[in-house]
Formats: sequence, structure tokens, C-alpha cells
Amino acid sequence: MERTFEQLIERMPDRLAPSMAKDHPNLPVVKEEGCYYYGLDGRKYLDFTSGIAVTNVGHRHPKIVQAIKDAADGLMHGPSGVIMYESILRLADELAEILPGDLDSFFFANSGTEAIEGAIKLAKYVTKRPYVISFTGCFHGRSLGALSVTTSKSKYRKFMQPSGLTYQIPYANERECPEGEDSAWYVVSKLEKDFETLFGHQVTPEEVACVILEPVLGEGGYIVPPKAWLKKVREICDRHDILLIFDEVQTGFGRTGNWFAAQTFDVTPDIMAIAKGIASGLPLSATVASNKLMKQWPLGSHGTTFGGNPIACSVGLATLEVMKEEKLLDNTKTMGAYAVSRLEKLKEKHPVIGSIRAVGLMIGIEIVHPKTGKPNQEGLMDILDRALEKGVLFYLCGNHSEVIRMIPPLTVTKEQIDAGLHMLDEAVTEYEASLMSHLD
Repeated sequence: MERTFEQLIERMPDRLAPSMAKDHPNLPVVKEEGCYYYGLDGRKYLDFTSGIAVTNVGHRHPKIVQAIKDAADGLMHGPSGVIMYESILRLADELAEILPGDLDSFFFANSGTEAIEGAIKLAKYVTKRPYVISFTGCFHGRSLGALSVTTSKSKYRKFMQPSGLTYQIPYANERECPEGEDSAWYVVSKLEKDFETLFGHQVTPEEVACVILEPVLGEGGYIVPPKAWLKKVREICDRHDILLIFDEVQTGFGRTGNWFAAQTFDVTPDIMAIAKGIASGLPLSATVASNKLMKQWPLGSHGTTFGGNPIACSVGLATLEVMKEEKLLDNTKTMGAYAVSRLEKLKEKHPVIGSIRAVGLMIGIEIVHPKTGKPNQEGLMDILDRALEKGVLFYLCGNHSEVIRMIPPLTVTKEQIDAGLHMLDEAVTEYEASLMSHLD
């Protein structure tokens, strides 16, 4: 007898690995539409996660659904190179038009992690140098190559310490700035000293293939660095002929208010990894570089069976079309600024809300203990659960899981932001009342 969805949920611990099935909040859903999930419980939930920054044009946009149907009438699978098809070539052409600088050549894969693997392999192959420098707090994926440069949480590396030849230096942290000093100047100055120390004591710059970073920390806590800091990284890389890789898996496709964070911060990398929002939920990613650089990466040095799937590429094209037609970059800037203004008012009202970290619709809400000001993971989880009970879904990030991630679809409206933040306000109010009763 075929089991019901409810029965399958009960068997989930036996059928799915804990590493897949133990995330938060495991909300059983039966449908998605626009900015909403529809639960098995019959309720409608406002989604402020976008499938973790994936469905930037909203869930099941009609043009996305139609693109899938139309593409399936032609090709389901295309091992690129063995055969060639229009959607992969047209998507490459369209992406080249919106990417910064001369980033115009693509190796398509299926996931952000794969795009990172490709980026690191490309850098090592072209430079013939063995070492990679990354930044503490960045998340780049969990395959062993990507894990070698991932340091957002130590638990991701526990018992799986990768053997990659990597070094880490601190990410920009304006909170460390002494009182009275300019914070941007402070982090830029510290960055130069960190590189000098690394090059003087551990590895020479002539041995470094690339520097890889997230232009805005994602899983590591939604830290937005000063533009001057990213420009200094670019300058140091240029000084030593080191390739610069931007991991734009989460920041890409309009999330920061421009097509890519590279444009938001006016810094162009040599190589970029893109994924998530590229195809509205279908598996697709790309390692991107200039044609000049990519031509030095010959046949056999990398490969894929499923990368650049013809249906996924067709959806990628439809995604770009929707973003342009609906002016979603403009909406991201407008709605992002509006959400931050609302959140700053909530911060004044609630002592458990720490800093608000935001660029575009990539918004982090820090939760702290009201007595100590320290990261408050327990409080965050309580608030997320209460918010979900009221009908809005958020996600978490940060080294201590102390930051609420607010990443709604870029189609989000003022009314939806008001509704979601009203529910968050109620959730925080209830948590603070519960906390104070225990403290008393």
C-alpha cells in the first residue's frame, strides 16, 4: 500500500541521512507560489528564504514553468561537447552581457560547490602555483576542494579536514575598530598587515595561485565589507599576479541590487563562481572567467556529465528575461532599503536585536542576549519557531547561528515585507517576555 505524505514524514529519520534531514525547520509543504509556501497542514507561509537565495524571481513564476515545459519538448539531457544545443550557447551569450568586465567564458556545472571546484582548478592550472588563500568566515561548499577554503563553521570540517594547500586570513571586521578611528581605514590597514605576515612567515606570493572570497559573507553571518577593503584585496592580487576569485553563489543575480556584487562594490575578479539564482531552482551553476584565461584550461583538465543541462539553461534564460522585464534590480534596492528602515525601528524597540547587516535584499538580523550582548543562538531558534507559527519562514546563519537570514524573492512587495516583519516583531516580543520572566 502506498504511504501518505504524513506517513513518509514519520519515516524520514530512517530514510534520509541526518545531514540531509535535520535542518531547520523541516516544514512539510505541498506547493509553492510567488512569495509563499503552502504547507501540508493547510496553512500559507510567507517565504523569506527564497529556497536559500535561489528563487529570486519567486516560486514557480509562470514564465519559468512554461520554459521548463517548452524545453522538455525538445531535449531532456545534453552532455555538452558530445552534442551541442542552443540553450547553453544562448545562456552563455546572455550572461556575458550582464557580467562585469571581460568575464565572458563559461564552464557550466550543477551546484555552487562545483562552480567553486572549477574556479580553484582553473586558477591552479593556469598559474601552475599550488596554494590558495581564503578568508575566515567564508563558506564555499562542502566537497573536499571547496571545504579546504570553507571556514564559516568548524563543524563542517570536523573529521573531514581537507588536505588542500590553503591558508586563511581574517575577513573584514569593522567591529574590531578602536573607538575614534575610521572603520574602513582600519580594516584595509589590517588586511595589508595580514597579507604581509602571511607572505613573510608562511607562504611566498609567488606560490599562491588565487585568493578566494565571498564579496559579502553569506553563511558566515551576512557581513558586508567596505568597498575599500575589496578594492585593496584586488590591488594586492594584482601586485603579485595572483588570481582573484569571487564566490557569488549567494550574492549573484540581483541579490545585492546589481546583477552581481562585483558591480555593487565596483571590483571585478578574474574568476567568478555563480549558481543559486541562476535558474530559479533547477540545478545549474558556472565557473566564469575571461576567454583569454579560459582558453588556457584545455580539454581533459575538467569535465561534467550533467552540467549545463538544456532544460536548466532554458530556465536560466527565462530567469534573466523575468528579471529584466519586471525590473527586479530596482525593486531589490527599493524594498531592501524599506526593509532595513523597518528593521532599524525594531532594533530600537527590542534589546535582543543587535546589528542589522544588509545590502539589497541580503539582510542579516543579529540576535544577542540582552544582558551580555553576546551571540544568542538559543534565542534565535526560539524566535524562528515563533515566527513560523505565525506564518513567516526565515533562516539562520553566522558562526554561532546568531543571525536571522532575511532573503525574500526579489519580487517581494512592501505589503509582504510589512506582513513578515509584523510577525517577526510579535515573535521577538513573545521571546523577550519569556526570557525576562526566566531572568526574573
